[in-house]
Amino acid sequence: MKARVKWVEDRTFVGESASGHKLVFGAASGQEGSTPGPSPMELVLIGTGGCSAYDVVHILEKGREAVEDVVVELDADRADTEPKVFTRVHMHFIVKGRKLAPEKVRRAIDLSIEKYCSASAMVAKTATITHDFEVVDTSAD
Repeated sequence: MKARVKWVEDRTFVGESASGHKLVFGAASGQEGSTPGPSPMELVLIGTGGCSAYDVVHILEKGREAVEDVVVELDADRADTEPKVFTRVHMHFIVKGRKLAPEKVRRAIDLSIEKYCSASAMVAKTATITHDFEVVDTSAD
């Protein structure tokens, strides 16, 4: 896997993946709270949620579950001292679909976090990762 990051101006960077996707990111500058995009650590957190959400959808679809939507809400703490790694990450999954079996949803989430999601495996080297979930049945809609 390859990628490229280029500094474009004051605390603003553009990352480009080998597949050609570009992303603007950076740190606060000038105005209070003003950023050109997510910070690198926000991207790590978002990537962890995205990795796991992808796995959960894939596992549930493979199990022929009628999954319609997956949202992962993440809440994290970082160390007070440099390099300020994540020390705690909580992932709350909201899984929507028709008559989803909660035990299958739980299994898909557990498999993702404990086995398949490489992002959560890396973050788990410094952080305690916890998770919970809720299932929303859309069959009544």
